[in-house]
Amino acid sequence: MPSSVRMDDGFATIITLANIPTVKIYEKEVTPPGWSGGDAIDTTTMRNTTWRTAAPRKLKSLTQVSAVVAFATEALSSIQSQLNVNQQITVTFPDNSTLQFFGYLAEFTPGRFTEGEQPTATITIRPTLVNNSGVETAPVFTPSS
Repeated sequence: MPSSVRMDDGFATIITLANIPTVKIYEKEVTPPGWSGGDAIDTTTMRNTTWRTAAPRKLKSLTQVSAVVAFATEALSSIQSQLNVNQQITVTFPDNSTLQFFGYLAEFTPGRFTEGEQPTATITIRPTLVNNSGVETAPVFTPSS
């Protein structure tokens, strides 16, 4: 599907961690990152007469990624070893466009294991936007071809 077409279905959105690209996690629900300008800067002074005033911040943030995943137990040691390890993260959208950014796997939280239901876990990825040389690195969106 060309990138100029509206996405009508979230299937299939995939997360890839560069250090463990073949880890046995299987996305069921993905909340991709968003963008945030942060809270306003309060510029109100005692010289204001009617309104509180504000200004936008100069810096932007990429919001965290979360996903509910099924997993193989063989993935647990790889996941544990990659907690808090900065690396390139790629989110591939249903139309095959991608968003790449530096971040780290911050949380892996198994859900309840229940008879008759597939075991899942929730993962959280936090963007750092700093590469492994310590250089600020903007997220890169690549439209599908």
